[in-house]
Amino acid sequence: MANLNRVFLIGRLTRDPEFRTFSNGGKVAKFGFAVNNRKKNTQTGQWEDEPVWLNCEAFNRGEQGTLADRIERNCRKGTQLYLECHLQLDSWTTQQGEKRSQLKLVVDNLQLLDSRQGGGEGG
Repeated sequence: MANLNRVFLIGRLTRDPEFRTFSNGGKVAKFGFAVNNRKKNTQTGQWEDEPVWLNCEAFNRGEQGTLADRIERNCRKGTQLYLECHLQLDSWTTQQGEKRSQLKLVVDNLQLLDSRQGGGEGG
């Protein structure tokens, strides 16, 4: 059976990215991302945006990996991006012993879409 785990989105950062550097020299950028679904309000007949809030991570991986560095240089809250990602399930147990899980997006490629951000840096 075939499998496919790819997500393509255009949206905006909902907060400034947070960065962490690893002892091996790697880096991760974590940020919130929002995309809008359009739906028609049945009472007013008007189309409305319904935001979808997502958590994303981008890594510097391998010799060519610079995604976290590019985000650090070019992205702030409100920056518009095109993202190519895959889904990853994080699972953990709280201090109270409750099991939790959350889907997140791991960025594989990105493109800046805001011209005001110096935009156009391709993936």
